[in-house]
Amino acid sequence: MLTEEGRAKVNLTLRVVGRRVDGYHDLESVVAFADCADRLSLTPGSELGLKTTGPLAEACGEAADNLVFKAAQLLAERVPDLKLGEFVLDKVLPVAAGIGGGSADAAAALRLLARLNGLALDDKRLHEVALLTGADVPVCLASRACDMSGVGENLLPLKLPEMPCVMVNPRIGVATKDVFTALGLQKGELLVGASDVIQAPAWPEGDASIGDWIEALAAGTNDLEAPAMRIQPLIGEVLAALRDAAGSRLARMSGSGATCFAIFEDGAAARRAAETIERAHPEWWVHAGTLS
Repeated sequence: MLTEEGRAKVNLTLRVVGRRVDGYHDLESVVAFADCADRLSLTPGSELGLKTTGPLAEACGEAADNLVFKAAQLLAERVPDLKLGEFVLDKVLPVAAGIGGGSADAAAALRLLARLNGLALDDKRLHEVALLTGADVPVCLASRACDMSGVGENLLPLKLPEMPCVMVNPRIGVATKDVFTALGLQKGELLVGASDVIQAPAWPEGDASIGDWIEALAAGTNDLEAPAMRIQPLIGEVLAALRDAAGSRLARMSGSGATCFAIFEDGAAARRAAETIERAHPEWWVHAGTLS
């Protein structure tokens, strides 16, 4: 049996450049990965299968609709005699949460199949399948901090320090499609002009400190935060709880929501903030850890 982790993806910034004529949105986002993850295992066998376990297994829906299943089928169409088997997904990350849980699971499936079949992780077929499976799957395939642009195909690695964080999800799903609809861009419409591109923040290089990164990230934004809050106002309550936490330096929504995060310079402060939020909102999903 082979195993891989599907680490939660966090959009530290998310800028919507515009909507293309084909309907897809061009984005630019600084992406980090958290130390919380789903766990995916693969037992080699003659047929493709998927079972879900864990505290959030029921939220995964039908196996045939799971991105793990989709990624495996797409790869089998491109790799002759691809060895497959039975996947078991231990689901602990919230779904429809803006942290790429399904995408991380699909990326983990591709890494497992690559190991089983002796494929290099830079195999073009893996990356083709990753993008066809979902916009966040390519960045989750590498599962390392980067600047992501286009529709998820352009990845520029970044060197992030380990940043203490608290992640909070109110256990209410928000559909990405609904958020982009609420953003309201027409096909061919740009949200970012030439002056915005020129004035875009430059991300720290080398061994930059947490403080340097927080300063740079604070100059950015998440353009999906406002439309997501119109769909689900509870996101505003989550953000307020994170911003009010002692030691919180930057709080923002990840992806299309509803998960939000706060960055702290001190891990102890992050843990205390998580405990305070959990006591006040026991129905919320709360994780204290690190982003990198």
